[in-house]
Amino acid sequence: MFAALTNHLWQSTIFALAAALLTLAFRKNRAQVRYALWVAASLKFLIPFAFLIALGTNLWQLLPARNAAPEIAGPAISQTIVQIAQPVSDRFSFAPVTHAANWPLIALAAAWACGFFAIAVMRLRACLRIRAALRSSTPIDIPVAVEVRSAPGLLEPGVVGIFRPTLLLPEGILESLTPPQLEAVLAHELAHIRRRDNFTAALHMLIEAVFWFHPLVWWIGARLIAERERACDEAVLSLDNQPRDYAEAILNVCKLYVESPLACAAGVTGSDLKKRIHTILTGCAADQISLAKKLALATAGTAALCVPIIIGLMSAPMKAQSQAEPISFAVTSVKENASGVQGGGLDTEQDRLTGTNITLRTYIRAAYHLQNFQLSGGPSWTESDRYDIIGKADHAVGDSELMLMLQALLADRFKLTLRREAKETSGYALLVAKNGPKLHEMQGTGKGWIRNGVGSISGQEVSMSDFAKDLSGRLGSPVVDLTGVTGVFDLKLQWMPDMSEPRNPGENKEMPSTDVPTDSSGPSIFTALQEQLGLRLEAQKVQTETFVIDHVERPSEN
Repeated sequence: MFAALTNHLWQSTIFALAAALLTLAFRKNRAQVRYALWVAASLKFLIPFAFLIALGTNLWQLLPARNAAPEIAGPAISQTIVQIAQPVSDRFSFAPVTHAANWPLIALAAAWACGFFAIAVMRLRACLRIRAALRSSTPIDIPVAVEVRSAPGLLEPGVVGIFRPTLLLPEGILESLTPPQLEAVLAHELAHIRRRDNFTAALHMLIEAVFWFHPLVWWIGARLIAERERACDEAVLSLDNQPRDYAEAILNVCKLYVESPLACAAGVTGSDLKKRIHTILTGCAADQISLAKKLALATAGTAALCVPIIIGLMSAPMKAQSQAEPISFAVTSVKENASGVQGGGLDTEQDRLTGTNITLRTYIRAAYHLQNFQLSGGPSWTESDRYDIIGKADHAVGDSELMLMLQALLADRFKLTLRREAKETSGYALLVAKNGPKLHEMQGTGKGWIRNGVGSISGQEVSMSDFAKDLSGRLGSPVVDLTGVTGVFDLKLQWMPDMSEPRNPGENKEMPSTDVPTDSSGPSIFTALQEQLGLRLEAQKVQTETFVIDHVERPSEN
């Protein structure tokens, strides 16, 4: 996260420097153009290039599908042991995790928070001052397009409000300025309103509060005010106001009144007053921009927006290709198990996967995180022949990486290829029951698990989507989470199972278990869901993703 923030700040800095160079190129032309460049440089801090690149990557996903290997998302919950057709044991082997406080990062976060709240307090005090002036003001009759009010005090004329602007004039200004001077001041404030300068200034004030530690942000703020006022000067002079009357009006306001305390309450003063007066009196404030520079500006703006999106479009196929490259075990062993025993298991450790007496179909379901109803096709021996598989990585990896390595092993040793299909089938929707859910929410630590027994499901830090996936396996039909419940929970569900059906769909037999409920009058899984968890299952047609075995061979020799 810190690296991403640093990268964003560097990109914003480069963008702001580019805006500064473009401003120099337009230094003898209209201030409105320079103002727009600084606004873009300011907004760059809110819209990182990474967002535009991600947009390009997502656009790639909308293009016509390409012949690529199926991408299967890994499970959200780390399932350390997947046991097939035998009682659930307690052989969990989580990788050791140590948590050490990152004190430098905590100190930086504390320093940022102090700066943010200090600026927020200062801005709040200024807002309260302007609000007090507005409350004590009275309406006056001046024929302009917005409401005009007169306020006591020495606050300069200014526009107050972002979405419903009000022109606030100090008491006595009608006597302090001549009619031509007052007309020029009103034209200046109306120019602020037409361009919604208060809204732009408010956005940059937010950026200053968030990125207060970046000196470039404050420099951009100063440039925004300078070009904003010069743009208003151009607008006033374009209305045939006399430069001398306008300059005298600005000087009189500066002598008699104090400057607005907030940039989002745009006034008359601001920027380098000496330069502004010189520009107004020399008549250079409204030079026109040439066609060539308009084209150059349009090209630069289009490039700033489109280049990151194009980068995202170009990087998407390369990223997909790199993700499709399989990662493999360093050492593998595949042997057929001819013991005749039905029970088997699949265990994962930090750097090792061990499968004992499991059918190939079960290995495929585990590797691709599929339920039995999601896998079809293939010869009959994939459901009858059993294999012992050992895969050892050259370093510690997580369960999701081990499953990717198992995918590569199946493709290499069994020549397995799959085809993805989507079809509508009968299934269930997981919904909240009438009286609401009965769930114990947990603080997620990344150590969630689900344990399946005969007539029971228990787990910690389980999300509703993962619970729906687990129910899919128990019911042999797809279950879609439509609860709308977020977070992770401790779960314990017990019901009276139908002993005529295997506990794990796809296996023909089941070894004796000690966790079989003895009370034959217990509830069904549908009743238990409502009574124990406040959830319910509703039968409906659902769209599910399935995989077909296109090709498979018996394994090669070790």
